[in-house]
Amino acid sequence: MLRNFLFNIFFYFGIILVFLLAIPALILPNKIILFLGKLLGHWSVFCIKFFLGNKINIIGKENILKDEIFFVACSHQSIFETFFLQTIINSPIFILKKELLKIPVFGWHLKKINSIAIDRNITTKENLGFLEKIYYTVNKTKRPLIIFPQGTRILPNEKVPFKKGVGRIYEHLKIKCIPIALNSGNVWPKKGLKKTNGQITVSILKPIMPGIEKDLFIKELENIIYSEMNKIN
Repeated sequence: MLRNFLFNIFFYFGIILVFLLAIPALILPNKIILFLGKLLGHWSVFCIKFFLGNKINIIGKENILKDEIFFVACSHQSIFETFFLQTIINSPIFILKKELLKIPVFGWHLKKINSIAIDRNITTKENLGFLEKIYYTVNKTKRPLIIFPQGTRILPNEKVPFKKGVGRIYEHLKIKCIPIALNSGNVWPKKGLKKTNGQITVSILKPIMPGIEKDLFIKELENIIYSEMNKIN
């Protein structure tokens, strides 16, 4: 309980401090805020290790592509991966809920780094141009896109069908997809206290080539990620 308390105090204080100090960067090039995002990723790793005594094991880092555009499809169990992925994926673009952009200061920074927002389960003019916005942003910035194909955080042993949107994005972008499986929910669960003296494993898998029919791609992606999750759980 004490270790969780200390973790929460220092982790969230660090986040608030960085966002406040970064306000002047809103009128500067977005690479400064992208650097601060990576810094927060390393801060989360430090807090997990120092205050909770957990280890982080990364498998397959050599599978991260260099000198070409790609997108990442990662399993989602915790807040952890939204911070941590920025330490291994350079300057990623995130797809997120539109409500997050309305949060003062936090939302301003998300807009600055070209985060792509969507209203879930609502058909709007903005959502209808969603794929075009992704295509334009990825090709203009040459930055990797990160998506969570399950659509929300799930329990470590839970297996939900992937959202059809991941297939549409794959079909539209026509670039390689790097699957990532992890078990962060075993340490940093969706609800309740965080675990101590455990281990988070992040497994970066071999890229899936473009050109597969989108429904077959979704099935292959599901199989690859859930099979890996069975191994690391």
